Amino acid sequence: MIPGPTPVPEKVLQALSKHPIGHRSKEFQELVESTTKNLQWLHQTQNDVLTITGSGTAAMEAGIINTLNKGDKVICGENGKFGERWVKVAKAFGLEVIRIDAKWGTPLNPEEFKKILEEDKQKEIKAVILTHSETSTGVINDLETISSYIREHNTALSIVDCVTSLGACNVPVDKWQLDVVASGSQKGYMIPPGLSFIAMSKKAWEAAEKSNLPKFYLNLKSYRKSLASNSNPYTPAVNLVFALDESLKMMREEGLDNIFQKHNKHKLAMSNAIKALNLKLFADKQYLSPSITAIKTEEMDAEEFRKTIKNKFNILLAGGQDHLKGKIFRVGHLGYVNDRDIITVISAIANTLLDQGKITAKQAGEALVVASKYLEGN
Repeated sequence: MIPGPTPVPEKVLQALSKHPIGHRSKEFQELVESTTKNLQWLHQTQNDVLTITGSGTAAMEAGIINTLNKGDKVICGENGKFGERWVKVAKAFGLEVIRIDAKWGTPLNPEEFKKILEEDKQKEIKAVILTHSETSTGVINDLETISSYIREHNTALSIVDCVTSLGACNVPVDKWQLDVVASGSQKGYMIPPGLSFIAMSKKAWEAAEKSNLPKFYLNLKSYRKSLASNSNPYTPAVNLVFALDESLKMMREEGLDNIFQKHNKHKLAMSNAIKALNLKLFADKQYLSPSITAIKTEEMDAEEFRKTIKNKFNILLAGGQDHLKGKIFRVGHLGYVNDRDIITVISAIANTLLDQGKITAKQAGEALVVASKYLEGN
């Protein structure tokens, strides 16, 4: 029950175990054609969606180095570990970074983006880089509003980390006119780590024609050229593409609305059960990510709590990062997670708290009743 790698369905594991085929074969080209169409469906876009053998960070770095120039001025939103990472990546490539910060556990303020973008009369800001679902804190940022302010600027690109939001909540790429959207295979896609995906708008490709930042393996022009013939510029992770094809077919059969509703009810069940257990959410309740719930432990050591749950119930929870280590634990509930999994992890948390004398049996029972109501849609 961590935010990645997430559980993998049996059908996807079976697809993964197939014997590899040649990546220049007709059979593999048919596979690429199938996955590309379904990736466009999942992203709700008519734009190019490219597949890279690499983690979600590879896709984000590719988005930055293919659309920007050395010395460009960019805005980076930072309200968690991954927003912090994009500041580091941008600086590594010689970009001038304007940071918009928010306290970890709180969302980025869209009005701060609006103010800076409106004040940029010379159109010096070339991109806004941010994380949609901040995995380190369980916060989801208001991407829809922020992207509307980016569009009003008319020059800046949106470069968005949707690693734990794609496939868990609504990210209508074309409707919101997002330019660069990155995601990774081991999250909502329900397959093992190793693939990343990047959707590119027409505006992003126009910027790519002028980009002078160094790139070779992550040169997206090569991927786009190969995709025209349902191929790849370099040897891809063939078996992960087998798995991707199966997982996308499963997602398409389930339907986008059903996927989003499932993740939302799991978020509500988990967050409300946690409150019934006398624990506090780390994130603002209005901005809870549908993918992960972060829980404050206060006087209790979160690492010891995680260790107890792992040893007693064989359930792995995620810990806090950096200054939050030992202060929070995180429950992932994205991808191939069902109602039973939610009830099981809540039961494990409740049982551990009960053993430690931190709650009563009545509170433990009430938490499960609360969770069940949300899982049933009440």
